[in-house]
This record gives sequence, structure tokens and C-alpha cells, in this order.
Amino acid sequence: MKKPIKKTLMIASALTIGIAVLTPLQAGAASVETTDNSSITVQLEQKITGTIKHIYDDGMNIRGRDGKNYFISFHKFSDEQIRKMKLVEGQEVSVEGNTVESFSDFFTFEVFKKDFPKEMTKEDLTILEKLFNEMKQLQKGFSKEINLTDEEIEKKHEELEKIHEEIHKITKPYTLANWQPLSFEEYMENYGFNEKNIIIKETDNVQLKAIYKEWIKLEKSGDEEKANKKYEEFDKILEPYLVALYAPPTFEEYLDDYMGDTKLNIPVETLAKLKTIYEDSQKALEEGDDELNDKLWEEFYEILYHQSIKPQTFEEYMAEFEFEVSETDSKKLKQLYEEIFALNEKEEQEKTEAKWETFHKILNPYFEANKEILISASKVTINSHDYLPLH
Repeated sequence: MKKPIKKTLMIASALTIGIAVLTPLQAGAASVETTDNSSITVQLEQKITGTIKHIYDDGMNIRGRDGKNYFISFHKFSDEQIRKMKLVEGQEVSVEGNTVESFSDFFTFEVFKKDFPKEMTKEDLTILEKLFNEMKQLQKGFSKEINLTDEEIEKKHEELEKIHEEIHKITKPYTLANWQPLSFEEYMENYGFNEKNIIIKETDNVQLKAIYKEWIKLEKSGDEEKANKKYEEFDKILEPYLVALYAPPTFEEYLDDYMGDTKLNIPVETLAKLKTIYEDSQKALEEGDDELNDKLWEEFYEILYHQSIKPQTFEEYMAEFEFEVSETDSKKLKQLYEEIFALNEKEEQEKTEAKWETFHKILNPYFEANKEILISASKVTINSHDYLPLH
């Protein structure tokens, strides 16, 4: 469940285009004998054939012929290669690649450097690889540690920031040398003002175009301080238009987007009450009263879900999962589910939470058995055509 939030007006980093830093085979690792009778460990690839379920910018979910679920990462491929694949949900594909333990493992130094310019020296690449490995090690350790104090967290963030700065110092001269800035018109198009029918005044447009050209010159000169100040001028003129662009949805728009056809089951008098609360919450947000805003949203959802919408039946709830549970577990789960909603009506929160915990303990083994296997793709085959990463 999510509620509307104020969008932060951070543009420069997002829109500065060009400146951005199976059928299982023998899966896993194998020992290979060498000529001197020693051995080395080799990570063998897997080959999976299955059907595409979902497609993302950086990968896809597939259901393998073996009945397992996979997430296939495209980190090794360029955007152009991914476009050429013309992926479609429901399409059958074959993939070769290595399994990884976590999503962060997809981002290797080879992936990190794939967009580096060819002119980069071996010396700089060596330094960057060292910095990259330090960054990954720090992030990995950070994710495993628990109960860190605010001071310890801040210190680790500072260490990461220092590494990022060192990387930026090395990469920026190369990036600037190869940067082909967008035209002012192309740059402005990325904001999406036209989609919301927001018209920028001619006088503002003239000023923005002049500032944009000056900003590019400063960026190319490497003078970040002056470039940032120049962009602040750009941002100040654009701010009223961005406020209009990111204006929160009306109550009707929000409910239509969030609830879909379910909203048709809400009584008219309840809709009127919800609209009042929604508009009051938006006013509280504008005035910076976060406490009142949170309180109003709690009231909003209390009315919406406990008074307006009929809860799903157990069968409807379970139909959303791709796996089936045993008959014995299904009976236990159904009894718990019905007890939970009976307790909800009596507002017995502690007992409800305990029942949900028991419910999830029964379901967890099924989630674990159907967990996605993460594959870093090194080859994708569609309609007998092979796609390989560019090296």
C-alpha cells in the first residue's frame, strides 16, 4: 500500500544525459586437473530454457521447463543489444550464464567498465578496479552488519563517499571528452512537460536555453562549482513548472489509479468522506504537518479497508501465488485465515499478528522452494538467434 508523496526536484543527475558514471547442465563449481596435477575451481554455466513471465530494463523473469523460477540479468549486455532482442512476455527463450547469490553480485567490475571509453589507460583501469572492489567489499560488509549505531552508519557512508569521489576524479575527464550533449529541445523533452500539457513561457524558454548553453560550456571545462551554480539558475526558472508537473493526483485520479474497478463497491457517502480526508492530508503535506498527514492517512486506510472493501476469500488470496500447497497445509491455512479476519473485526491486534506469524511459517517453505534462481546471462537465444555480450 502506498500513498502519494512529494517528488523531490532533483533534475541534474537524472537528466544529464551522457554524464553518468534450464535444463541445468553441471551447475555450480567443478574441480579441473591441470598438467602439474594441481586443480583449479571453475564456475560452470547453466543452460535454461523457459517462458518469459516479466521483462524489466535490466533483466527478465522466466519460468523454466524444469518448473523453477529464474531472474535473468542483462547487466553484461548493452541497451542496444537488449532492444534488438525484442523480448515479449510468453516468448520461449534459452539462456546460458552463471548463478549468483544476490542481485548485487550482478554488478561486477566488467559490467562497471563496459561503458568506459576505449581511450582509458591501463593504469587508470587498474586503479578503478581496486577502488571498485573496495566499494563492493564495504557495501557487502555493510549489508551484513546489524545493530549499527547512527555514528557507525554515518562513518561507513563517508567511506563510501570518499571512494565514489576518487572514482569520479578518474572517470570525469574521459566522460567529458566523449560527452555529446543533447540539444536544448531534446533535453527539455525528457522532463515530460508536453505529456501534462504544461507550456513554458517564451521568455522563460529563451532564458533557459541560454543558461543551458552556458552550463554545457562550464561542464566541458571541468569547472564543477561554476557549472552547479549555473544549473541552480536553470532550476530556479524551471521550479514552478516542475511543481505543476509533479502535482499530486486529485482524489478521483488517485482512487482510479490505486483501486481500479474495486472503487465501484464503495458507497457514495463513504467516497465523500474519503475525499475530504484525502484533500485535508494534501493540505497538511503542503503546510509541512507530517504528523497530521500520517494521522489522516491512517484514518483514510481504516475507512477504505475495514469499512468499504470486502476482504478476499482464502481461495482468492491463495490464487495469487504460483505454487500449490498440500491439502493438509491448505486446511490449516484456511482455518488461520478465517480466524485472522474474525479477530480483525474485534480489533484484537496482538492475536491477529500471532496468527499471521503462524500462517507465514506454514507458507515459508513453499516460498523458499519457489524462490527465483539468479542467473547472470552470458548468452540469450531467441528464435534460433544468439545474442552475446560485447567485449
